[in-house]
Amino acid sequence: MTSRVSAAIDTAHAAGRGAFVGYLPAGYPDVATSIEAIVALAESGADVIELGPPYSDPVMDGLVIQEATQTALANGFRMRDLFTIIREVTARTDVPVLVMTYWNLVEQYGVERYADDLLAAGGAGLITPDITPDAASAWIAVSERTGLDRVFLAAPTSTDERLDMIVRASTGFVYTVSTMGITGERAQLDAAARGLVERLRAHGAAHACVGIGISNAEQVAGVIEYADGAIVGTALVKALRDGGVDALRSLARELSEGTARRA
Repeated sequence: MTSRVSAAIDTAHAAGRGAFVGYLPAGYPDVATSIEAIVALAESGADVIELGPPYSDPVMDGLVIQEATQTALANGFRMRDLFTIIREVTARTDVPVLVMTYWNLVEQYGVERYADDLLAAGGAGLITPDITPDAASAWIAVSERTGLDRVFLAAPTSTDERLDMIVRASTGFVYTVSTMGITGERAQLDAAARGLVERLRAHGAAHACVGIGISNAEQVAGVIEYADGAIVGTALVKALRDGGVDALRSLARELSEGTARRA
């Protein structure tokens, strides 16, 4: 089956730019506003949407995203709302929606049921930050059946053996982990991300998108010099928190402008 996420990245490349992947927590600050925010992100230049369902123990998320997901839970978010949000969003935009989820949420819901409900809602696949391909046989099998994308994470510390496994198991793109943007370490961290993308290419990765720590158009442009796409999360959540949907839309447009390929 054709990967909708890969197709979106290829469309961006054909237009002379890298892909802009934007993350928002599902249901933040409430379900109705969340739907409007996601649609605004899609309409303002995002090529792929990452949607994060709130989780009570978000150990891999930064403080801003933790606070947002706790707000969503406090405002009554339930797992069934995730599929409602995706259904409403995909009825209004063709931008593919990936769910970035902790695996426990999928397992508790039921892997087969989760995949079927995600597919029925119009979702494009999953990003699974806390499960590796060698432990994801059930998900790999059901994603093959449904055609949903499966995006696994690679880090600068990953061995060549593990990168090979990640590349073979991933569809859509490989989520290339960086900590770019930390004060005083920018040059070293940029080098680590660039080197990891080069290693992924050597292992056959068709698409590698870099995430974590990217917050402005300048940083997006830097990533696009060597990667297929840039992933932005915390900065978008801050914009939504501090200025609502209008502020989110403004930032998304700025970030999208940073994806233009330099001659």
